[in-house]
Amino acid sequence: MTLSIFDIQWGLFLGGLGLFLYGIVLMGDGLKAFAGDRLRVYIDKYTSKPWQGFLIGLIITAIIQSSSATTSICIGFIRAGLMTLEQAAGIIIGSNIGTTITAFLIGLSVEQIAVYLIFIGAFMLLFLSKQKLQDIARIVVGFGILFYSLTVMGDTLEQLKYVPEFMSFAEACATNPFIGLFGGIVMTMAMQSSSAAIGIIQLFYMSGTISFIGVIPFLYGSNIGTTITAVLASIGGNVTSIRAAAFHTTFNVIGTIIGMLLLYPLYDLMTFLTATFSINPMMEIAITHILFNVVTAIVVFPFINQICAMIKKVIKGDEPKRLEINTDELVPGNFPVVATALGAAEHFVIEMKNVVKRNLENTRKYVAKDEADDDAFDEIKDCEKAIDKLDNAITNFLTNLHFNEMSEETSKETTLYLEVVKNLERVGDILVNVAEFSKMVHEDNDSFSPSACEELDSLFLKLDKMLDMSFDYLAKNDLQIYEHILNEEASVVSMEYNYRQNHFQRMVKKECTGAVASSVYADILSNLERIGDHCCNIVRNAFENRNA
Repeated sequence: MTLSIFDIQWGLFLGGLGLFLYGIVLMGDGLKAFAGDRLRVYIDKYTSKPWQGFLIGLIITAIIQSSSATTSICIGFIRAGLMTLEQAAGIIIGSNIGTTITAFLIGLSVEQIAVYLIFIGAFMLLFLSKQKLQDIARIVVGFGILFYSLTVMGDTLEQLKYVPEFMSFAEACATNPFIGLFGGIVMTMAMQSSSAAIGIIQLFYMSGTISFIGVIPFLYGSNIGTTITAVLASIGGNVTSIRAAAFHTTFNVIGTIIGMLLLYPLYDLMTFLTATFSINPMMEIAITHILFNVVTAIVVFPFINQICAMIKKVIKGDEPKRLEINTDELVPGNFPVVATALGAAEHFVIEMKNVVKRNLENTRKYVAKDEADDDAFDEIKDCEKAIDKLDNAITNFLTNLHFNEMSEETSKETTLYLEVVKNLERVGDILVNVAEFSKMVHEDNDSFSPSACEELDSLFLKLDKMLDMSFDYLAKNDLQIYEHILNEEASVVSMEYNYRQNHFQRMVKKECTGAVASSVYADILSNLERIGDHCCNIVRNAFENRNA
């Protein structure tokens, strides 16, 4: 039987492909939501050494089934100054192995239970209200849709073996590995998912439309194609995030070179294993993918520092000052003397203030943007994670101090630090609120008017000054600074009122016509005014504490 390329039921294939991609996204989103913010916490906490980053990258990518998502989280931490290139390198290598889990699951060939999974997951979504159960339901539905779509696409792809033009292309892939390599790169870049691209090639191989020797280079190409996500995530970022994307690409290119050199030995090995253990075609591809990525990781891992050094020489520039938030030493037992314990607390309180100040600047720049910038928004969220981490560490440290004879003065100072930390934490929360309001404007393809941007900028700069002044007062206990910051608070209240009135005038004059921008501008002003209150709270608490 001979068919034309136009005789194939492409509508059925495209529908199956859409379901396949949706199944991967739904399952990944469910897994990420179920794991919650713990993913970012683990990446932040357990990546001080490259080998730790390797394990975390492997485990988390295996959980969320997306190396692109793991790499994007790394880029976010790097842009926020929370991670070095060497730390990110370990995670990237681990994520390359973790992402093979999708191909492995597909290789299990559980299509026969797919419809039951869809039914169970849908039932849970409709009738169970708890958020965790809803997240589990999304995982189950996504898993079912993924495998059901394979059945839908498989029937269509099997017909391609009767199309002479396609079989000619398949034969070209078998005789010229570089054609398959290029095809893997292009398809994965288009889909931005190596898991999806490899899932498609598994179906091709299962249907007999392409030979195994033609499939292996495609796997190599998919590893290079998936780096497009890291490249896109690094655009507009700092030099370290660009270097991280370069490392991801370099690592996968090196792996591909190794793979192409070992193409026929790997082919012979897998042919032997398949014959010996009766491995099904889909699992054969999955195991090949795993072996390739494991071998690449083993070869490249010892040279992480050298590759990073080379990338730093090629991509020149100063790395941003990192946010040092290692709070491991902040344990009461490490400070048996009152003075040293409070000195350590003061150091971390000042560090927390510096992180808040940094995020104030991040938010100021984000609000002024004319269009959506997901990376800049993620940077604000990542800084907020650092603020919360410091808040928890300092609060736990101070509330667990057990000095037998804590003087009244020491008790007052401990209380003051707790009050300062809570005010800083609230400022961090408010900045995220402001960023979320601005994100709503960006998503509406709108922006604030030039005069509104000028007003917001002046208010941000005023608040930055007030934050510095509040800590000047803590250090110097100068009454003039205290009175000055009270006057500044009154000035902020006045600015908020005047800018609000200006905004209403712009709306009347049709200078501000965007529905979302018009709505949230007053909310942003109100939130920024609250930051002034918290800065003032710091000095008021200090004044009352020291004069009680």
